[in-house]
Amino acid sequence: MYLFPAIDLREGKVVRLLKGDYGRQTTYGDDPLAQAKLFADAGCSWLHVVDLDGAKTGRMVHLRAIEDICRQTSLKVEVGGGVRTAGAIDRLLGVGVSRVVLGTAALENWDWFQSLMGNPTYNGRIVLGLDARDGQLAVKGWQQQTNTSAEDIARQVNDWPLAAIVYTDIATDGTLQGPNVGAMARMTQATAVPIVASGGVGKLEHLYELAKLPLNGIIVGRALYEGAFTIDAAVRAVEG
Repeated sequence: MYLFPAIDLREGKVVRLLKGDYGRQTTYGDDPLAQAKLFADAGCSWLHVVDLDGAKTGRMVHLRAIEDICRQTSLKVEVGGGVRTAGAIDRLLGVGVSRVVLGTAALENWDWFQSLMGNPTYNGRIVLGLDARDGQLAVKGWQQQTNTSAEDIARQVNDWPLAAIVYTDIATDGTLQGPNVGAMARMTQATAVPIVASGGVGKLEHLYELAKLPLNGIIVGRALYEGAFTIDAAVRAVEG
């Protein structure tokens, strides 16, 4: 199990959104590379990056910043936001990204997404991003709600060669009030694909609680930026 500190990028800055609301943004810095280096120096091995502008517009905006992080740190990087084509996936992998997260593109172009699974180049490199309110998926940077169940999709991809599923509980994301542990537990039971939990972590106890589940990793953002606990303490809580 790994800690995935999060860097969300908007207009070149490191930010966090409250419950996915683009109108409720907190800016934490204007140097993504410097922030990534802080995570690496504190003992992190992975980094979760979201191109928020890309998620909203449907095209990657921050490829250069992502490349700088991959080239100038030892972190393994997974990236989502604005990835809509195989070409975009290839560009990210080409600059050193370890795993690419597909959310809206996968859910709205399911046949295309399934076809990627037949390409050995992508085996173990693609992450399915499932973002849900009350268990129902949202797409287009969380701006559009669907009637599709996250658990149903997880079951459908049970034997696909995915690297992981990143499951974000939108209602708790950025709140620091605690993760939706029950929803995360149900996701781990619904599929054999490794689950990365995201949303709601506000104190170390939340990490210890999630670490009891058979997860692949835990994404943490705002709590780290606001000093709820140190980065190295978070690494120890998740990775032992």
